[in-house]
Amino acid sequence: MTYSRKLKITVPCSSSNIGPGFDVLGVTLSLYLTLDISIFEPSSVKENYNTEVVLTYSGEGKGKDGVPLSVEKNLITKTALYVLACNNIYGFTAPMTINVDNPIPMGRGLGSSGAAVVAGVMLGNVSGNLGLTKDRMLDYCLMIERHPDNVTAALMGGFIASYLRELNTDDTGIPHSEELEKKNDTINKFSSQIVPERIGHYIKLNWAKEIKAITIIPQFEVSTAEAREILPNDYNKNDVVFNLQRLAVLIMALSQSPPDADLICQAMQDKVHQPYRKQLIPGLSEIITNVKPTTHPGLLGICLSGAGPTILALATHNFDNISKTVIDMFAKENIETVVKVLDVVEDGAQGCRAL
Repeated sequence: MTYSRKLKITVPCSSSNIGPGFDVLGVTLSLYLTLDISIFEPSSVKENYNTEVVLTYSGEGKGKDGVPLSVEKNLITKTALYVLACNNIYGFTAPMTINVDNPIPMGRGLGSSGAAVVAGVMLGNVSGNLGLTKDRMLDYCLMIERHPDNVTAALMGGFIASYLRELNTDDTGIPHSEELEKKNDTINKFSSQIVPERIGHYIKLNWAKEIKAITIIPQFEVSTAEAREILPNDYNKNDVVFNLQRLAVLIMALSQSPPDADLICQAMQDKVHQPYRKQLIPGLSEIITNVKPTTHPGLLGICLSGAGPTILALATHNFDNISKTVIDMFAKENIETVVKVLDVVEDGAQGCRAL
């Protein structure tokens, strides 16, 4: 077989919620899922070339019981097949190799499934030569990943506020990405509907350049489904107002230079999701309560990243001392951790022809 083209797709990880911004705020971080794709000229005409797509994988989730390498089972290729089927293309249109490198920890609240969905939509777009805009690709992403904070940040980049418009019953039916990862059947059966336009709406917010993201990553997983099931169906009005007030302040406070540590710390408090998720994450209450700018110079605020268990600490300096305190608190619970200090990046997912 001869090469037709080589492509590279990169998708950054993301952190969502950022304290009071439950299901609203997302921020793009400098840790990237990468797909290196080689597309070959077909040697014969077939209905599709799914059996001639070779998927290899390195990084987080590699191994016997890790990420599946079948195109019908892997979340990235399942998503790509869904995008193709929605455009009346039932399978990959050429033989190809897809080398996936994933440094994003899975099930840790850093948008691993969201990054996979974005990568899959972009793969479907290039495989089918569909010419989708990023805004249109977001529609496909949101048919699978129904909470827009992570996928919008990963696709568009930067500090993002977003929401998902209400859909009619006829517009729904695609399993959420986390459920889809566990299913062994093909996604094509979910693709008979037309994907609505402008499902998600977003705005890019300003972010002070000196603010870095310290991610303290416990070495255990929390499923998004479990973390959502633990939340109440109804909320106290005072708790909702508490979050709304702080959300309005936080999005402006994070744009100001130099950052106001006291203002940001107070504005990153939350009463909507973190108090309920503490039972899933030993040490969370102690960390949120005791790690403050007054005790740790350089720290601006601290919160759960997404559904957790990763802790997100926003800081301008003193990264080692801040992270060590959180590491030690987790160690008291016999929990090992990994720390990554990441930049907030303005560029989202990218697809380009490889050199």
